[in-house]
Amino acid sequence: MNEAPSPARLAKEAAAEAAHEPYVLRAQSGGIVTLTLNRPAQFNPLSEEMIGALERALDAVAADRSAQVVILAAAGKAFCAGHDLKQMRRHAKRAYQIALFEKCSAMMMKLREIPQPVIARVHGIATAAGCQLVAACDLAVASRQASFATSGINLGLFCSTPAVAVSRNVAAKPAFEMLFTGDFIAADEAVRIGLINRAVAPEALDGAVAALAAKIAAKSKLVVGIGKGMFYRQLAMELGEAYKFAAGVMADNMMAQDAQDGIDAFINKKPPPKWQGK
Repeated sequence: MNEAPSPARLAKEAAAEAAHEPYVLRAQSGGIVTLTLNRPAQFNPLSEEMIGALERALDAVAADRSAQVVILAAAGKAFCAGHDLKQMRRHAKRAYQIALFEKCSAMMMKLREIPQPVIARVHGIATAAGCQLVAACDLAVASRQASFATSGINLGLFCSTPAVAVSRNVAAKPAFEMLFTGDFIAADEAVRIGLINRAVAPEALDGAVAALAAKIAAKSKLVVGIGKGMFYRQLAMELGEAYKFAAGVMADNMMAQDAQDGIDAFINKKPPPKWQGK
């Protein structure tokens, strides 16, 4: 008679099976691509492997002419618990830490650099670099069960790289409080301080995210891409320089067929045209 496998053996087999699962899952419906962080048992940490997988997935989306909007979601109870601290502690040298944070920063920048808007779908906790990931997305919608923290300071590690993204979303004093207390804030408070766009009931999260994605996907993909690039570039400029840059972008945009078709439809009181993407 065969003995039942022990709990330790079952756990080891489950871990081995999970190791072969993709770190990031991709699904697509029409022009809307969903990328899902897929290490639920570990709360989807931004390990070396997760960072690399997410950056490759974003590169693939950027090159996909059919992709119009990206939803960034996560499997399991948490959205993202930040960096993989165990992996970081296994590599004690400063050179490793520098390389890891530079790689993570490049992935965060990729969220801004791809032409498609990225919406964070936050259903659970987003802590430290996980909070940074939410802040780095263009838009964010959260369940009221979600919560947010830059909690590294509680471990003796200031959330320096998360501070870059958070402080570009949130005003100085609430950002400082988050970073220096490490306290969690609820989703409604995250809306109030500008970290996310809206908070909804858990059962309404998928519908709210889908509606926002569909609204953007209905616009001209060409113009959305122009607009996203313009939006972030002008933020770093002095006011007069920003207006000069914006004038050039708008003039170039006026040369696009989509702009001409859209304006003609408006003038002639017709529905928006089918966008040509040129």
